[in-house]
Formats: sequence, C-alpha cells, structure tokens
Amino acid sequence: MKRSLRQIAEAVEARLQGNGSVEIEGVASIASASPLDLVFVEEQKHLPRAVHSAAGAIIAGEFAAGSTSKPLIISDHPKLAFARAARFLQQENHDGLDTTVHAAAVVHASARLAAGAIVEERAVIAADAEIGENTRIGAGCAIGHGVRIGRECEIYPNVTAYAGTTLGDRVIVHAGAVLGSDGFGYVRDPQSGRYEKFPQAGKLVIEDDVEIGANTTIDRGALDETRIGRGTKIDNLVHIGHNCRIGENVVIAAQTGLSGSIVIENDVLLGGQVGIGEHARIEEGVMLGGQGGVLPNKVLRGKGVAFWGTPAQPVRQYLKQLAALARLSKKEKK
Repeated sequence: MKRSLRQIAEAVEARLQGNGSVEIEGVASIASASPLDLVFVEEQKHLPRAVHSAAGAIIAGEFAAGSTSKPLIISDHPKLAFARAARFLQQENHDGLDTTVHAAAVVHASARLAAGAIVEERAVIAADAEIGENTRIGAGCAIGHGVRIGRECEIYPNVTAYAGTTLGDRVIVHAGAVLGSDGFGYVRDPQSGRYEKFPQAGKLVIEDDVEIGANTTIDRGALDETRIGRGTKIDNLVHIGHNCRIGENVVIAAQTGLSGSIVIENDVLLGGQVGIGEHARIEEGVMLGGQGGVLPNKVLRGKGVAFWGTPAQPVRQYLKQLAALARLSKKEKK
C-alpha cells in the first residue's frame, strides 16, 4: 500500500530530507526502480546512480545529505532502514476487521480465531487450536489439536503444525514447513534385533519474531520440549531434531541438519550444510562455516570465533592443516 515518505521516515526512525509528501508503494533495486519505489545506497560511490534512477526516493547514509534534490531518508544504517521500510510498506491494516474464513476451509467449532485472523482455502484448524489477531493461515495448512499461534503471524500454504506446537507473535513460516513432528527416536530389542519407537510426547515452542524457511522440519521434544528462541532465522530445507534448544537471534542457513538434544546459544551463525551430532553444544557468538561438522557431545566456544571443517576447528588452524596436506602431496608427486 502507498505511504508518504514522511510516514516511512517516522516508521524507520530516520531523518527526512526533501518532500515528505512523496508517495511510495514499494522497494526496488536502483536498476529496476519506478517513481513509486524506494532504493538504498550504503556507499557514496553508488549515490549518483541512485540519484539519476527513476526511484521516487533514496535511503542513504549521512554522506548523501544536501547532495541532491531527490527526497532522501538519512540513516546511519541504510540497509537496515531499507529492510524496515520494506516491511512497513507490506503491512496491511487489519484493525477492526472481522475474522475471515474461506468457504473451503475447515475450522473446528472449538477452535478460537481472534479478530482480523484470516484462514484461506483448504486450511484445516483442529479442535481447541488458537489463532491470534491479524494472523493469516495459508491455503492447505493443517493446524493440529490445541496448537497456539500468536498475533500477526504469516503461515504460508501447506504448513503442518502438529498438536503440542506453540508459536509466538510475528512468526513467519514458509510453505511446506513441518512443525512438531515426531523425533527420530528408537530403542533396539537385543533379542529380536527390531527397533521400537521411543515416546515422542513432548512439545515444540517457537518464540516471537522467528522466521522458518520453506520445507524446513522441526521435531517436537521426546519427553520435554524443543525450543526456538526469539528472533532466530532459519533458512529453507533445515532439519532440527528433538529436544534441541536454539537460542535468540541465531541464523541457520539452508540444508543444515541438527541431531537431537543439541544446544545452540544466542547469536550463533551456522552456514549451509552444517551437520551437528547429538548432545553437542555451540556456545554464544560462534560462527560455523558451510559444511562444517561437529561430532556428538562436543563443545564449540569462542564468541566471534569462526570455525570450519569436519571436525570443526578454528579457521586459521584448519587452513594451516590444508596447506600442510598440500605440501605433503607435492612432495609425494616428486
């Protein structure tokens, strides 16, 4: 929806320079912008391109102040302000709107839908489920018995939330994600050699402001709970096993796999295709590079330290080992 530049500047808590009545409808790259779009630049060398683009306004740093007649939003962190502006422009005003349930949706009589909630076609809401204010349940979703979903959440099509799952406020779950399924837990009978299922009776708790990528799966706890901390961002095609505890503001890239009972502390960054064994612990602020591997029961510690390789070790140490292997290889060829 259209917003004035003045409204956008106030929403992102940045300084306006120029005509605040200019209306903006969306965000774009400098190359593809229209007069209804907002663009951003983080470095002065890119400012001329933005100024001469078709964009209606620019978000830039202090270096842009007074340099153009094109309307500006001045921020110390232009990219962050741009992201917030994009979110502000996408917000729909549901205040005072009634709950909307598509005729092809199935909602149990005991389910509770708050004001402004939207349930799209073919979605199924089971008994005793609760859907918060202004939350959208996408087409084909299956929301299980007693599931709790907070306010202003966006649940995209074909998401499945098993019974025992709780989502906080402003959670985004992309298409095809499965939340709260049984963990991979079995007990072997030594006499018959057969595997029997261990109880998977715990819960899954997802805190506020979490985003979960498409086709990601997060298992419920076996007897206790799996928990995803506030503000954590999880990419597509990630698997998180039962009893894992993920801290706040953790970032997990695509195709990462976490075994059961892993602890990931606050502000950890996990690259793509990382694999972590059961009962491992990644302490606060650690960065683990793509395809890094952590063996079961191991601990990685060191705030701001980057690890790489399998088994994971500090990058400098890992690169020294690679260099030593390369030298040995050359000697053997000689």
